[in-house]
Amino acid sequence: MFLERGNSVEAPAAILLENLSKVYDLPPGSAGAAQAVAADNLNLRIAEREVFGLVGPNGAGKTTTLKMICGLLVPTAGRIVVNGVDVERDPEAAQGGIGYLADFFSLYDDLKVWEYLDYFAHAYKMAPETIAGRITDVLRLMGLEGKRGAFIGALSRGMKQRLGIGRAIIHDPPVLVLDEPAVGLDPKGRIEFRQLVHELNGRGKTVLITSHLLHDLEEMCTSIAIIEKGRLLRSGRLEQILGEGVRERRVRIMVASPGFPLVEWLSRREGVTGVTGAAPIGAQFSFAGGPSELASLVKALVVAGASVYAVEPVGETLEKVVMGLSRGEVT
Repeated sequence: MFLERGNSVEAPAAILLENLSKVYDLPPGSAGAAQAVAADNLNLRIAEREVFGLVGPNGAGKTTTLKMICGLLVPTAGRIVVNGVDVERDPEAAQGGIGYLADFFSLYDDLKVWEYLDYFAHAYKMAPETIAGRITDVLRLMGLEGKRGAFIGALSRGMKQRLGIGRAIIHDPPVLVLDEPAVGLDPKGRIEFRQLVHELNGRGKTVLITSHLLHDLEEMCTSIAIIEKGRLLRSGRLEQILGEGVRERRVRIMVASPGFPLVEWLSRREGVTGVTGAAPIGAQFSFAGGPSELASLVKALVVAGASVYAVEPVGETLEKVVMGLSRGEVT
């Protein structure tokens, strides 16, 4: 069911945080305050089938928040609802709908890949007759079907990470919670990981992810929340966070047409101002239209004879937004 709000349609919430707080009592004799606040009255709504990024400095409370969502920590105050289930009232039912991958997760080098998944399938109390088929499906999805009988100790870092995600989804939960899942991956592994997240989301999964690789989050996420010292600084759709809706934005267009008068052509277009050349063959300009108008502009440019090979925004990135809001080191 979808909820009508004015003229908009809102998807049901997969994860709902209401006035969520977590306070730790520090040992006697600790310097400073007697308590540490890891979550301070957090309110978040994560819609079904979103890829939602949670970012902030070291010690912002990201991991603590994820653990509370997964029922691994009890909040000091507030309420968490996952897939319509109150986590504190029925943690077992809530956990059954969550797949969780911690930032440091256990792998057993002397187990074979299929044995590892089989172990966790039984731990999740899956019906025995469904386990073999589910393992095959997960290995195929993770790109590990050729490693079914391999020992885990022989896998690469990227393969181990995919196996960890496979373990988290073995029971086919609708919500996947990933804490710094791309740490230690090489560039190829990071690309493969982003593709995997898109694949899982395309299969209906809601994905909640923390990462200090903000460019990767830009590539994956539909929405973002920025927290610091347990407090929510800003949240919303990614395009809103990055400034969609501003009156003008800077755009860079690159063409593979040395003789094409790009700057002159752009200067004559409606909604285009401040055109400057950009090496090697391109231009930057301010544009007052939205995505559809920009697409029409690029189409007209191609029809006019230019070979366009890049169109990209210039200006706000997630890293710039986070650094502007946060006073700490963003990780």
